[in-house]
Amino acid sequence: MISYFFLIVSIVAIVYVIKRYLNSHQLVKSYTFNPSNDCYNMEVILEQVKEAFNDILKTNLYEMNLRKEEFDKRLRNKNQLRKALKTCTYGDINAKNYIKDFIKDILLKKFQINEFNVDQIIPFNNPKQLSIQDQFDILLYTYKIHYGNHALEQLILLNHLDEAKALDNQSCYRIDEADVQEIYMREIKKVHNFQDKVNIIVQRVYQRYKGYGVIDEIRDMKIDGVSGGVSGIPTSFFQEVDYENKTLAGLPTSYDSVWIFFKGKTIHLSFLSFGSERELIRICKNIYRFNNPGQLSESNGYKVNEMKDGSRVVVARPPFCESWVFFVRKFDTVLGKRMEELITDRQNEIPIELIKWLIKGCRIIAITGQQGTGKTTLLMSAVQYINPAYTLRIQEMAFELHLRKLYPYRNIVTFRETNSITGQEGLDLQKKTDGTVNILGEVATAPVSSWMVQMSTVASLFTIFTHHAKTTATLVTSLRNALLQTGVFSNEKIAEKQVADVVNFDIHLEKDIRGHRYISRITEIIPLNQEIPYPTTFKDVSRWEEKLTCFMETMAEYFIRVTDRKIFKTKDIIIFRNGQYEYANGLSEIAIQAIQAHLSIKDADQFNQYVANNWGDAENVQSI
Repeated sequence: MISYFFLIVSIVAIVYVIKRYLNSHQLVKSYTFNPSNDCYNMEVILEQVKEAFNDILKTNLYEMNLRKEEFDKRLRNKNQLRKALKTCTYGDINAKNYIKDFIKDILLKKFQINEFNVDQIIPFNNPKQLSIQDQFDILLYTYKIHYGNHALEQLILLNHLDEAKALDNQSCYRIDEADVQEIYMREIKKVHNFQDKVNIIVQRVYQRYKGYGVIDEIRDMKIDGVSGGVSGIPTSFFQEVDYENKTLAGLPTSYDSVWIFFKGKTIHLSFLSFGSERELIRICKNIYRFNNPGQLSESNGYKVNEMKDGSRVVVARPPFCESWVFFVRKFDTVLGKRMEELITDRQNEIPIELIKWLIKGCRIIAITGQQGTGKTTLLMSAVQYINPAYTLRIQEMAFELHLRKLYPYRNIVTFRETNSITGQEGLDLQKKTDGTVNILGEVATAPVSSWMVQMSTVASLFTIFTHHAKTTATLVTSLRNALLQTGVFSNEKIAEKQVADVVNFDIHLEKDIRGHRYISRITEIIPLNQEIPYPTTFKDVSRWEEKLTCFMETMAEYFIRVTDRKIFKTKDIIIFRNGQYEYANGLSEIAIQAIQAHLSIKDADQFNQYVANNWGDAENVQSI
């Protein structure tokens, strides 16, 4: 009897040890698909993948009795996995691919996905059962095989999806469900390759687990930008009530909103949806976190930051914003582009040549225009004309220009504001960094306008900046008002004169309804001579009546100068008309002399020839 008892205890102990051993060696428990359960549901797979990663990270290596070499190897792999899970949410493509390889390994080895059950997850060979997102994912994956990160660009261009459509008797840019279905049935119909099927499923799992939902692959494409939550009815407004005899039920919500910015056009991907407000919030909370910019909260309702690949990201949330929204602006589509690729209209050599001489001549230039006209893009390309011997110092709100990627052999340092370092402190520091040329990424606020004037008058050879002004006059007025607002000046005329003396040229960009971007004009700002003395004829007359009359003329001139007298005038040098660029007027003698003063002997000869070819002799330029 005792021996029988000991036998049972021994068996139980052996079973316990074996189970403990197996649990310590098995990182992820096997999950066999079988038709009797709901294992083919994407939600179930997602939860199981999350659990698998948790099991891997929670595994106690010290209980596994490993040799030192094996222990160190597994520890490194575990730490690398933990790091990749964190950095893949920052826009790190390498970390993303690393995590996707893990997910694929889990699906194949632990979930035992094979050629027989893979179609039960996504019905690849039955187009009628595919959702519109399934079809789009398959299309994008297929194009990516052939075109890489230009897949979405080619999908749009080859199928003319960037052409305007009529909606409510108005023209708009929109890619809808019918477009995707038509392309899918024409080009794909069925997916036969097993590895392709697995890769598509892996991407779907990843974008729900650590990615950016339905825009995860879109964000990686070579497009100008992507945004979400910017249309539809915010969920806080969504109620089953009549509003002006219309019910809100059935209308799109804010989480049904996906828009892309493509070649100057804002296109609505109306067939895509984040699926829920919770998913949209998850993406907004993760997409801005690179370099720990701080917490997005109710008291701090927006964040401006960059991602690891250099994309600018802006996130806003209630109560500051009516709904959760994000905007990703990409600049890698223009890296390495020459000016000729950006300015493409007829006689494009006219503005390109003038821009070259303005920059070589160290003129202070404002690049103006509305959002999306290509101001930053033009600025990035124009830097090529700056003398390579000059050092560049850049001040930005968020890193956008990334000029070191374009010009890795130049002396370039970029500063930006942080929570603890103000822009003014950054500007003061720049004065101690041997800078020659100062660049301001965007002049959008009064303090930044004040910095621009400071940078242009002190401690730099010349300055280039961007601004949202519509006209040259409003550019000067806006900068003048900023100087008054910040208290740098108290007299309006003096502030305006300071701006007119500082800013030399305005390159204004525009974008038409078709998304075509062009330089509408290049304008010179010419300060007017304010040194003419007041009339003093009252000193030369003796009679009291004549003296009073002459003195009133002096007083009238004074009031004209302090009220309506112009401080500057503007002159369009180049204009865009009838689809081509033309010369409108010649450069002023002041501008020509200032440019010549900064050119080498060789460049000065070429510039003089340029002036003579287009406007004749320099002394005749102003009259043209």
